[in-house]
Amino acid sequence: MKITITKTEQEFDQVAAWRIISQLLARPAAVIGLSTGQTTIGMHRVVSEIHARYPFDVSQVTFFNVDELTNLPRSYAGSCYTMIYRQLVGPLGVPEENFIMPPTLSDDFVAEAALFERRLAERGGADLQMLGIGMNGHIGINQPGTPFGSDTWVSPMDPDFEARVRRETQVPDDVVLGGLTRGIKNIMQTRKIVLVAKGAHKAEIVEKAILGPVTMDIPASVIQLHPECEVLLDAAAASPDVVKAAGPSVAKVAKR
Repeated sequence: MKITITKTEQEFDQVAAWRIISQLLARPAAVIGLSTGQTTIGMHRVVSEIHARYPFDVSQVTFFNVDELTNLPRSYAGSCYTMIYRQLVGPLGVPEENFIMPPTLSDDFVAEAALFERRLAERGGADLQMLGIGMNGHIGINQPGTPFGSDTWVSPMDPDFEARVRRETQVPDDVVLGGLTRGIKNIMQTRKIVLVAKGAHKAEIVEKAILGPVTMDIPASVIQLHPECEVLLDAAAASPDVVKAAGPSVAKVAKR
């Protein structure tokens, strides 16, 4: 596992953006998994800005998000489809058929989860997953306690996140909210993972995930077992022990 620490948040966004662009340039038909949240907004903006200035071919790339909210309209500004479309797919002009996402509303989410995985498999599986980490160590929407062998499924939301979504959408309490997420097994089958985190509020959980024991109590800890994984942090998200573990990579941040 490689640990890369950038000096600033702005440098983090640039480096993270180049991880996506480099994959696109190396394999124009790449299948790339994304994540939503405050950590990834900046990197998506930088990818779009670079593409606007120096256009590169995106006609064959496949984008998807690691998860999607369920039982909410896709038009909700907080839906993963809407965020990724506005931040990256739309600005880059990626063909709609190359943006693979499960629906937010369905009578059979079990079937939708299987279809989501089948569509990715038909394109050769995921080459790269840009993966966020939650404050409780979740990846995708796989909450603590999720078995490492889990397949794509509908997981409960983090209670704090669910409360926020309900405030924003006014969804009645009797509507069960959740998230269709790639299972931990599916995430780990990705050829390359880049776990991204920035901000001092993420430092403690990042340290537990990458330096602590591999445990279902912290789902992100499973990435320690991945053969091709990079942990990309800004300086604020890196505790002293993580900086020590990173070694020379702290001083040698490659943007490409």
